[in-house]
Amino acid sequence: MAYKLFFLALAGGLGSLCRYGLSGLAQRLAGTSFPLGTFVVNAVGSFLFGLIWGALEERVGLNPEIRVIVLTGFMGAFTTFSTFAFETMSLIQHSQWWAVFANLAGQIVVGLALVFLGMALGRAI
Repeated sequence: MAYKLFFLALAGGLGSLCRYGLSGLAQRLAGTSFPLGTFVVNAVGSFLFGLIWGALEERVGLNPEIRVIVLTGFMGAFTTFSTFAFETMSLIQHSQWWAVFANLAGQIVVGLALVFLGMALGRAI
């Protein structure tokens, strides 16, 4: 049990560092007040979640302990719903209504589409 918690924490730490790096890079490259960094992280995370799930579940039967470490630990720390909600609330407070709509609709639609695409690709490879 202790080894599982260690690897879960390690995966969560790595996911968090990857999120921080990718989000910051995307935000710097975009140079905009729109929260593109979180959008990119959540889109990439949705795709990777679907890809990992599709590839491992179909091929090897995802071990429950590995599932917790990879999908809950790494992917859970990599993607970030709370940041998405906070940034959307900030857009609302600044009355940036088009950005609010784009962020809400975009992240939900893109996220679902990329999980589906990732799963399909994972099952195909």
